[in-house]
Amino acid sequence: MKNYFEQGETISAIATANGTAGVGIVRLSGATAIEVADKIFSAANHKKLCDADDRKIIFGHVKNFDEEIVDEVIVLVMRAPKSYTKENVVEIQCHGGTEVLREILNLTFLAGARPAERGEFTKRAFLNGRIDLSQAQAVLDVIQAKTSAALNVAQNRLSGKTSKKIRDIRAKILNVLAHIDALIDFPEDEIDDVILDEIDEKISAQIDELKKFLANQRQGKILREGLSTAIIGKPNVGKSSLLNFLTDSERAIVTEIPGTTRDSIEEFISVGGVPLKIIDTAGIRNSGDVVEKIGIDRAREVAANAELILALFDGSRPLTDEDEEIFKLLKPESSIILLTKCDLPPASYKLQATSYIKISTKTGEGIDELLAAISKKVGAIDYESDFVRDEREADILRRAVKNLEAARETIKSNVGIDFVAIDLRFALELFGEITGESVTEDVINEIFSKFCIGK
Repeated sequence: MKNYFEQGETISAIATANGTAGVGIVRLSGATAIEVADKIFSAANHKKLCDADDRKIIFGHVKNFDEEIVDEVIVLVMRAPKSYTKENVVEIQCHGGTEVLREILNLTFLAGARPAERGEFTKRAFLNGRIDLSQAQAVLDVIQAKTSAALNVAQNRLSGKTSKKIRDIRAKILNVLAHIDALIDFPEDEIDDVILDEIDEKISAQIDELKKFLANQRQGKILREGLSTAIIGKPNVGKSSLLNFLTDSERAIVTEIPGTTRDSIEEFISVGGVPLKIIDTAGIRNSGDVVEKIGIDRAREVAANAELILALFDGSRPLTDEDEEIFKLLKPESSIILLTKCDLPPASYKLQATSYIKISTKTGEGIDELLAAISKKVGAIDYESDFVRDEREADILRRAVKNLEAARETIKSNVGIDFVAIDLRFALELFGEITGESVTEDVINEIFSKFCIGK
């Protein structure tokens, strides 16, 4: 595996978000990070950064190589191993303008640093042993958390809670394997049914623990990515009004003219700590407008792939054939029927639904009932539980369960205790793919490629 820190390369990147802000940060990491920063920084006390105290803020100016002042800054020096990457790290905090950040970053390159790759600071923290792979991925989850509950779950993982759980399971299986190896090494000792039952029970207990992980896979995905929620209905039924009400913004255009929304609009909201990815779609109807037809096709596609559908029907008007077509798109287990505009006189008709909620985005009537229904569809979530992060992690855990179950089958088949040991070793190897002890460079590169540059 390629270890950049062993090659002495110093990397540099802008660590703050794009756009104008009060403060921006350029971060350097590597063996020569302090020397590189010294070439472009002039301290007010005229001391070199190489002579500066560790973790002390130093005021001064960044200057170009013509000794012209670029910006007034403060600099923080963090020497190895007491830094995020366990390397020498320098952070230059300047004004948060786009141009000044770019100029300072370019000066660090001219002074000897190279551009950081995506996620390379966190990648170095992992390669240098400061955090494991599960914690490294949690850094990204903390950054991208959509709700306080999702942030709490990510922070638990970042603190090592998930890693500890995996290591505890691994240690117990390792203990069983050590017992088996001892039995193999001393063949004169008879292996009776009591010993085999004890081994089987210990393996079974760890299978149960792993299945608890997997049982939370859907909730973990929802917390990390948001529950994909489509708002569908015919034009002018109140879809955009509902999106604006839920997001407390004017995110979507609302007019009396049908067909205003031509494409899907996405926004995130929090319902009881659960992030919902709300998708407002084009009104579904028969249309000869080419552009609108594209939007309608996308609306049908969104509805087909959504985990939850909010189906809107105008409670002040009779049902039409277009409404009947919308009913055909619904699945009862993942749909909530809403009668909109309940502040207006109701139309007289029979709805094709056993349950529905009357709402008004003008008065707010029914919204609390809607949010409660959404929470019920999501189901109860214990935010202190251990959650499967993604499909890669779920696949690893499923394969581990399969190997452990194979070990139990081997015990029952009575074909030899040494074959049980083989299945257990396969499972142990898989756990290392989660924490990073046994993972390929390609997988590592793929994981960190999802990070932003500067983290």
